[in-house]
Amino acid sequence: MDFLSADALPWLEEAQRRLRESLAADRLPHSCLLLSAPGLGAELLANWMAALALCDSPDNRPCGVCPSCALLRSDSHPDFHVVRLEEDAKQIKIDQVRELIGDLSLKSYRRGYKVGLIEGAETLNVNGANAFLKTLEEPGEDTLLVLIARPTHRLPATIASRCIRLVLRPPPKAAAVAWLKARGRPPDAVSAASRTEDAWGAALDLAGGAPLLALEYDPAETAALDGQMQAAMRALAAGTVDVTLIAEQWAQSNLRERLAWLENWITRCAHAYLGETRAAQSAEPVRLPAGLLKPKIRSLFELLDGLRDLRRLASTNVNQRLALEALLLGGWTALRP
Repeated sequence: MDFLSADALPWLEEAQRRLRESLAADRLPHSCLLLSAPGLGAELLANWMAALALCDSPDNRPCGVCPSCALLRSDSHPDFHVVRLEEDAKQIKIDQVRELIGDLSLKSYRRGYKVGLIEGAETLNVNGANAFLKTLEEPGEDTLLVLIARPTHRLPATIASRCIRLVLRPPPKAAAVAWLKARGRPPDAVSAASRTEDAWGAALDLAGGAPLLALEYDPAETAALDGQMQAAMRALAAGTVDVTLIAEQWAQSNLRERLAWLENWITRCAHAYLGETRAAQSAEPVRLPAGLLKPKIRSLFELLDGLRDLRRLASTNVNQRLALEALLLGGWTALRP
């Protein structure tokens, strides 16, 4: 576990500072909910929080060299317990939660903090969430509970209301692009065009503003995809291209990236029509009562909802070409200028 790698993510500095101050004032929260879209380093911050609480050093915590930090680095600290989705599972099961509760009920092996981490807390099933409530209400002395969840409404309110919330947001685009250029592929590994700010900007847009996710993309390929999608949207809006042909092309090439790009594009359009200046994709649902929306805006929101449903179904056996074709035909009102 390289928990110190969180120090290399400048957009986490404010959260780290606040947590250090809380620890120094002996006010480290008993339960903390990290709300974060993928690619912002929530898992790294959660592990850093565990190291902050468990570190043996009297100052400069986490130090990275004390016995507790060494145990964390080797993933063998007896007072650090992690629950996450099991392979091929869609929910965190109640047996996993009960095991965590049992571990946290024991005395600390190293006579310090005990830390429980739940990754993907929004996937807790109802029984698991209910079983965990008492532990959240009475976590025990020197116990830190950290939950990571995507900023959706799926996490039960009974869980969220018992935690201190820490929302991770994407850094400003200019700062994120600078960070990506400094840590991306070396110059000889990519073309000159992909080293430009526009190329990294396209990758960042595709990642919804999340630098760690953008770092996984090839900036040259992402810039080319951005150009293709821009042209396709203009052609669809003008009615100069067959929707069936577009759906077939998208289904055969980079479907995941194309759906992410399209969600970003629709979200930006919705914000523009609502008079907002924010351009980055929001991970939270963007919905308003239908009666308050003009036809054009309503059609954008309907298209956005349909697209998100399609993204969730993309890994299933659904006929992707037909689903895409139905989505684009159904969203024709939203695509027209």
